Amino acid sequence: MSNLPDPTDSTSSHRYIPNAGEDIREMLDVIGVDTIDRLFDTIPNDVKLERLLNVPGPWSEIETRRWFRGLAARNVTAADHVSFLGGGAYAHYQPAMIDQLLTRSEFLTAYTPYQPEVSQGTLQSIFEYQTHQCLLTGLDVANASLYDGSTALCEAVLLAERLTKGKKKVVLAKSIHPHYLQTVRTYIQNLGIEIVEVGWGADGRIDLEELKAASADAFGVAVQSPNFLGVIEDYDAIGRATDITRIAVVAEATSFGILTPPGQHGFDICVGEGQAWGIAPQFGGPYVGFMVVRDHLKRHMPGRLVGETVDVDGKRAYVLTLATREQHIRRGKATSNICTNQGLLVTAATIYLSLLGPEGLARVANESHKRANELVGALTRVKGVKLAFEKPRFHEAVLLLDRPVAPVIAELARHGIIGGYDLSTDYPELGNALLVCATETRTAEDIQKYANALTETLKAAVRAA
Repeated sequence: MSNLPDPTDSTSSHRYIPNAGEDIREMLDVIGVDTIDRLFDTIPNDVKLERLLNVPGPWSEIETRRWFRGLAARNVTAADHVSFLGGGAYAHYQPAMIDQLLTRSEFLTAYTPYQPEVSQGTLQSIFEYQTHQCLLTGLDVANASLYDGSTALCEAVLLAERLTKGKKKVVLAKSIHPHYLQTVRTYIQNLGIEIVEVGWGADGRIDLEELKAASADAFGVAVQSPNFLGVIEDYDAIGRATDITRIAVVAEATSFGILTPPGQHGFDICVGEGQAWGIAPQFGGPYVGFMVVRDHLKRHMPGRLVGETVDVDGKRAYVLTLATREQHIRRGKATSNICTNQGLLVTAATIYLSLLGPEGLARVANESHKRANELVGALTRVKGVKLAFEKPRFHEAVLLLDRPVAPVIAELARHGIIGGYDLSTDYPELGNALLVCATETRTAEDIQKYANALTETLKAAVRAA
C-alpha cells in the first residue's frame, strides 16, 4: 500500500475521497497517526495489494455494456443445464406474483420501521412472516429474520449459552450443513465455548449413544433435519437422549410442508434458512434466516420483533416490541450484533407462503419427495452407483460411486447436467460420495437424462481405465 499515491497530496489521483488534504492531515493528527497507511497495519502484508488494479478502460457506456454482457454469458444457467444440486440452496418454483409484488416501491424501498405511525404496511408484513414461522415450527415467538441459516444457528448457540451459568460446551451434529458449522466455529472462537461434534450411525442419523455421552455437561445441542446427508432425524429419540436446550436446524424450509414441526417434539429453538420460500438460488445469495423460540425465551432473542396492539382509536396496529432501539444501533448494549432483518426477502417469503398455504406447501414438499425417490431409483440402477443411507429422506440423498466424484461431475456438466455436490472435502470418511437433490421443478425426462448421462460417463471411465 505504501506504493499507492498519497491521498493527502492535493495532486493525488484519489480524488474520489471527499476530504481535502488539509482536512485529512487534521484528522490524522487528532487520532495520533502520521499516515493513512497506519490505519491498515492490522492487515497482514502478504494480503495487501501493492499495485493499482489492472482495470481495463476507460470505456464508453456502449463498450462497458458489451464487456459485461460477455462476462454474463460465461455463467451457467438453468436454461443451459438441468440441475440436481442441493446442499443448502434449492431450486423451487417461484410464482410470478412474488417478483411482481416486490417491485412495488412500498416493499422494494421500505426501511427499518422505527416509526410505526408511518410503517404499518412494513410492520404488518413482518408480523405475518413471524406468524407463518410459528405455525410452521410449532413454537411460540419468531423474530423478524436474520441474515441466513448459518448466522441464525450462531445466534441460537449464543442464546442457549446465555440461559446457563458456567457451562461452556455445545454439542453440534456433524451432519449439520458444513458451512453452518464453520460459521459457528468462527463466531465463537474467542468466547471460550467448546464445540463437540457428534457423528452419525449406519442409517445416517445422529449417533444417539455418542450424543447422550457428549451432552452430559453441555448447555445445548443442535441437530439438523433433514440433515446435510438428506436423512430425516428422529426428534423424539434425540429428546429422550438429552435434557438440555435443544436447537432444531432446518436448511430446507419446504420440508415443513410434510414433516411434523420440531416444536411438537420438545425442541426449544428452531433456526434455519428460508431461501426455499420463493427466493431463487442465484450465485450465493441473498438468503434469509429465521429463528423461532418457546415463549419463555422471547426476551433472549436477537433482532427485531413485531407485535400487535391497538391504537388510541382502538384499531389494530403493529409496533416493534420488547427490544429497544439500542438493541440495533449500540453495540455495547445489544444482545447480538446481527440485528438487521432481511426485509425484502421476508416479504418474498411471506408472499410465497401466503399464496401456497398449508395445502400448497404440502403439495410442493410431496412432489419434491416423489421426484427424489424417482431420482434415487434411476441412478442406483446404474452400474457403479449405490445408496449410502436408506430412508427416511426428504428430497436429497447420498450416492456412493465406484470412482472419484469430481471428474464425474465435470463430465456430467458436458452432458448438460449439474450432477450434485461432491462430499469428499467435507466428509472424506464417506469415500466417493455424491449428494443429489430433486425438487418439484424436475421432471421424469430430466431424471432419465441424468441416468443416461451418468451411465455413459461411468462406462467411458471404465473403458479409459
